[in-house]
Order: sequence, then C-alpha cells, then structure tokens
Amino acid sequence: MRAYNFSAGPAILPEEVLQQAQAEFVDYQNTGMSIMEMSHRGKEYSAVHDETIANIKELLQIPEGYSVLFMTGGATAQFALAPMNLLGNGQIADYTNSGTWATKAIKEAKLIGEVNVVADCAKEIPTRVPTIEECQLTPDAAYLHLTSNETISGAQWKEFPKTEAPLVVDMSSDILSRPLNIEDFGLIYAGAQKNLGPAGITLVIIKDELAARCPDTVPQIFRYQTFIDNNSLFNTVPTFPVYMLCLVTRWLKANGGLEAMHALNQRKAAKLYNAIDATDFYSGTAIKACRSDMNVTWRIANEDLESVFIEEASKENLKTLKGHRSVGGVRASIYNAFPEAGVDALISFMKEFEARHG
Repeated sequence: MRAYNFSAGPAILPEEVLQQAQAEFVDYQNTGMSIMEMSHRGKEYSAVHDETIANIKELLQIPEGYSVLFMTGGATAQFALAPMNLLGNGQIADYTNSGTWATKAIKEAKLIGEVNVVADCAKEIPTRVPTIEECQLTPDAAYLHLTSNETISGAQWKEFPKTEAPLVVDMSSDILSRPLNIEDFGLIYAGAQKNLGPAGITLVIIKDELAARCPDTVPQIFRYQTFIDNNSLFNTVPTFPVYMLCLVTRWLKANGGLEAMHALNQRKAAKLYNAIDATDFYSGTAIKACRSDMNVTWRIANEDLESVFIEEASKENLKTLKGHRSVGGVRASIYNAFPEAGVDALISFMKEFEARHG
C-alpha cells in the first residue's frame, strides 16, 4: 500500500506516472535500452524533450517571445543566475522578503549587485506575503523578484502584481498548480522536485528579450541565452528527469489541465483549513488571505503533542508531516499529485487525535 506522502520535496508523484516509468524503465519503446542510457541528441530522447516543452507551453498558454528551458541546480542556482543575467552595472533589483526562500534569494543577489528590499515580512507571525501596496518600488528597477509560495511558512501570493519592471518569480512549490497569465512575467523558475517531477532539473520560462541583457562577462553555461540558442542542450541535460516531467505534463493534460488542477487544489486545501479552524486544538500559522494551497502549516495548542501527532500519524500511513526544522509544527504538502482521499484520511486522524488528547 502506497503511503500518503505529505513531503514538501522531493514530493509525491502521480501513481500512474510512476507505473508508466516502471514499465518503460528497462526497455523504452522497444529500443532495448532505458531512456537514461540514450544519447541526449538521439531521436527517441529528442522526441521526449520537444514534447515536454510543447506540453508546458500548452498548459500555461505561453505566447511567442518566451522560451522554456531545462537547467540544473534548482531554485538555489537561480538565486544567483537571475541577477547575473538581469542585473546590470548601476542598476537596482527590487526584492520582496516573505520568508526563508526569499531571504536566500536576496542574499545571493546582493553578491551580484545592488538590491532594494521593497517589503519585508519574513519574520512575522502569523506568516504572510507582502501586498504590492506596501512595496517601496525603485523607479526603473532592473526587475522585481518575489517567491510565489513559501514552502516553510505556508504563505502564498494569490494574485501577482502587474509592474513596470519585469517580474521575476521563484515558483518552485506551486508551478503548474493554477493558470497564469505568462505575459505578466519576465522570468519564472522552479525546481522540479515539488510539483513537477523528481529532483534534477529546474524549469525556467523567460521572456526572450530579457535573456539578451546578459553581460558578456558571464560564462556561457550560466547564460539564459545559451540555453535558448541550444534548446537546453548546450551540455548534457538530465534526460530521465525530463522524461518524468514529460509524463507528469501528459498526466496534467489528461486530467483537465491547470483549470481543473486549480479547482482540485483549492478544494483539498479548503477541507484541511476548515478542519484546522473548526477547533482551538489546532491553529493555522499563515494569515487566512495568504494561506497556501500547496503547503498547509499548523500548530497544536499543546506543542508537546506535535511529536506525538507526527509519530502516530506515520503509523496510520500519513507520512512526513513534520514541519520544517527551522519552525517546527506540522506541515502537509498537498501538491497536484496528492490524492484528495489522503486529505480526507488526515482530517479523520486529526479529529480522532483531538478526541484522545484534547
């Protein structure tokens, strides 16, 4: 029996995707080879590579003038690569600070150039993300950076600001969970291991004209333009993670696309937040207007019971509910692939646990 895996990342994948990957693992489409063993320039892998890009463009309705790239290093590498490519001499980059991951992005950008932190709520409890109204934006900023969903704190931007400066967004934990108007963004990046597939690749969506900004002093392997010019094949791409992402995008298309996924994600999250709000025994850690659909975080009134809750839940096949080590508490990550039945099972356990310990 598969566990209900609430891990924040690497995270749950659709069972159908895992089963197909298992069936094709040793012999991909009667080639006598695993796709992991094939040339990244061979026809079999090339078909997967190109389909994955096409599927992402279809799901997000990406217009002309944008490129879909496969890179490595996760969001952590992008914290440095974005300013290396986009922040020129004498320019200022605006950053919002909403928590741990935004803080890391700011720290890296400050190594590259001048940064203006336009709003900072990283240490506020209950947790939240800034509003665009409170942001003290820089005139003619190189870009505005924000983290769409803080995985640790459970706070999420529900609407994205429309700004004159290009909008750069770390979407690692909510990419492909809802429709987007891509034209509102200059650059989107996301590590795959939360909502896209296994760890190993980073999805980048960039407006082509922004990629042309890159200073000549940046090494080729660190330039977005290099990946655009070479269809993400300048070096050997992690072929198996791209194949897995291809299967996940097929699964998304077969299950109604991003509109249907967004409705499902909202329904799952609402059920869990309603269970938390129904009692004083549990309390959510993010303000209601910013509560994440992907990472639901809460505390137990008697915090000594949290370790007991997590241990007993694990025995009931409800796995990896421990909050991040930096904040404690309980966290349920319910990404696209997480089944609604698992949310129902968790709610049932929460009620039973309260009945015994409340």
